[in-house]
Amino acid sequence: MKALVFKKPYEVQVEQVDDPKIEQPLDAVIRITSANICGSDLHPYEGRSPLDAGMVLGHENMGIVEEVGPGVERIKVGDRVSVPFNIACGTCRNCNNGFTSACLRANPSGNPGAGYGYPQMGPYWGGQAEYLRVPWADFNLLELPAGTEWENDFTMLSDILPTGYHGTELAGLKPGETIAIFGAGPVGLMAALSANIRGASQTFVVDKEPDRLALAERLGATAIDFSKVDVEEAILEHTDGFGVDTGVEAVGFQAHDHTGQEHPEMVLDNLVNVVRATGRIGVVGVYVPDDPQSPSPMAGDGRIGFDFGAAFEKGIRIATGQCPVKRYNRELRDLIIRGKASPGLIVSQEIGLDEMPDAYSRFDKREDGWTKVVMHPTAA
Repeated sequence: MKALVFKKPYEVQVEQVDDPKIEQPLDAVIRITSANICGSDLHPYEGRSPLDAGMVLGHENMGIVEEVGPGVERIKVGDRVSVPFNIACGTCRNCNNGFTSACLRANPSGNPGAGYGYPQMGPYWGGQAEYLRVPWADFNLLELPAGTEWENDFTMLSDILPTGYHGTELAGLKPGETIAIFGAGPVGLMAALSANIRGASQTFVVDKEPDRLALAERLGATAIDFSKVDVEEAILEHTDGFGVDTGVEAVGFQAHDHTGQEHPEMVLDNLVNVVRATGRIGVVGVYVPDDPQSPSPMAGDGRIGFDFGAAFEKGIRIATGQCPVKRYNRELRDLIIRGKASPGLIVSQEIGLDEMPDAYSRFDKREDGWTKVVMHPTAA
């Protein structure tokens, strides 16, 4: 099959590789119909997270089941399915408690959590390819209505829509409360959409990219350009000096100011400043235990020196962690089907597999209008 293969930082290539096959009785092989470039794919692309050459990239996948192992009973050949980025066994303690993002069996390294085509998440090839092997298929795959309707909406179910929702869940957002979301990338925009679903009375989205802020406004949020205004002053002004009830960190360890200089603690500090006393923060931006290229020696060891003293003084609760996609994806699918959510509105490009190396480069440079890239292997 053709697949996008990681070679080294800033170099990915479309190559012919071995077709995936059934390796275990509970496996399935799906034919990819859509796979997205995720912002977190840029961490290995830029060399900020170690990834072995030869890995097939891609953890935001959906498609049609082509083959199933002899132990698969629920999923059938021909089913249209969404593939959560978490690979989970379904039987370990964490899976039984709903934390499929921290499966104790799927990652051969022994680390909790496994995924497709990503650093330190196991040996599993990703789906920026023509086909994908899915372990524990009955447990992991989400069935979708047959056909092609809602393709660009459903392709968000593998990661960014549930992750955005997870951010609001970690923040404990209640109907009528206010929320500030830092980062208007795809996850931040999905957090804004999720805030609408959960009944937020006021949503702020903070970023500096005009195209992304424009999408935030289309979702009904108040857009704040941190390159032009003091974020704390702006949010306090809009909330009568009170601050917001909740906040979501959707940026991660490569946060940078408007000049491009990195400040790993910047977003956390800003959230502590704008969230009211006894408020809540959900952190879904990626942070890593080590980052040799960090401008800060402390952050290079995974230690982020944000203003924890102020957070403690204000009694702010902070929750973190990767999204357990299966906890949310069924209900989010049904919101799409019933017309209550349209996450596909953020799609900016639909391309073929051969266009992926150029798309990675342009997405990495944050070129205007490159917000969310969806790849269809059969596209011309």
